[in-house]
Amino acid sequence: MSLSPVPSHSRTLLSEDAYHQIKEAIHNFSLIPGDRFTESQLVELLQISRTPIRQALFRLQQEGLVEVLFRNGWRVPPIDFRHFDALYDFRILIEIDAVQRLCEDRSTLCPSEKARLFDALSSIWLSPNQRFEDGPRVSQLDESFHCTIVRAAGNPAITRAHQEITEKIRVIRRLDFSRNPRVEATYNEHAKILRAILDRRSDQARMLLKAHIEASQMEVRKITLHQLESSRRDAGSLIRQDALAI
Repeated sequence: MSLSPVPSHSRTLLSEDAYHQIKEAIHNFSLIPGDRFTESQLVELLQISRTPIRQALFRLQQEGLVEVLFRNGWRVPPIDFRHFDALYDFRILIEIDAVQRLCEDRSTLCPSEKARLFDALSSIWLSPNQRFEDGPRVSQLDESFHCTIVRAAGNPAITRAHQEITEKIRVIRRLDFSRNPRVEATYNEHAKILRAILDRRSDQARMLLKAHIEASQMEVRKITLHQLESSRRDAGSLIRQDALAI
């Protein structure tokens, strides 16, 4: 587990810092799915009191990133790809519906706001000479691209549901950008999707979007499996063998 001591300041800030440190450890597989740990271990690693640690863990528990074990500490939940596949299926339905609404000009969003959103997307994804290469940055931009398309469709309830799905799959989705070919593919695929939406070619836009998400989903699964095995080898006998549920 790779964590650094948190600077000493107010309890609220300590809890916030602990939350982000633990969450990042989960995202980068320093804490591997299936890993068990105690509050005492985190207290020692972060060098802060138990209360802020517990507050951070309860917050992470609400997000589904950790789970409490009765009288036996905490655990990073094993990865269940069936669960993630179901979330991806729901995500595809939402985004395809959003694309169709946009192509058919059925968005309820204010036209000026919708234009502003697509101008922002175009400045990122239709500017071949202004591409970022680092995975974490492109991961953030990718997430914003898909969320903006749904938001532009103009249904706040659907936008919130999509955001919840985005939060839940972020832990593995960000791995899609750990390899340069996927970064380049994302730029190319987003550009094609965006042009199809702007030209109101609904069938093509929906087909491109579905293929794009499914390709990312498959790549994420492969990278996740590889990352888990690499992390297990590095951690040796400290890693439980039931860390993956497929």
